[in-house]
Amino acid sequence: MIRAVCLILSICPGAAAAQDISFDPEATETCLERGEGRNCIGLAAQACMESPDAYTTVGMGFCLGAERDWWDARLNVVYQRLMTRETDRDAEMEEIGATAPKVATALRDMQRAWIAFRDAACLYEYSQWGGGTGGGPAHASCTMQLTAEQTLALEARLQER
Repeated sequence: MIRAVCLILSICPGAAAAQDISFDPEATETCLERGEGRNCIGLAAQACMESPDAYTTVGMGFCLGAERDWWDARLNVVYQRLMTRETDRDAEMEEIGATAPKVATALRDMQRAWIAFRDAACLYEYSQWGGGTGGGPAHASCTMQLTAEQTLALEARLQER
């Protein structure tokens, strides 16, 4: 993937302009602070794409990818917090002799299956573009959307208990 990006940057003269594009997660963060959940997905990417240098396929891909990376970092934090909590819960259940499936193991397996689903779903989205330049931003948008939704789902789960 990195090689492909480097190749694109070396072949396309306008691609280097993506380096001048600035991503700021503030729009998404502010929306989340207001408790608007799913309505916040993509707001920072949209704000990023409103800059003149981002009004290109490469710019769109950069902005969408930057927000996806922001959501992914947040997902990793919430997943680790939830895994710690579920591991502690499994230990408590083991102490009382419960035979229920391990919650931490189920969380891990669910997350692995979700990653495979996200990757397959977004590859399908990418394939709809038939190799056209819109495929990159479509893939980045898909991975951003699904990663954000998973993050919000795990955050909600963490809040439940």
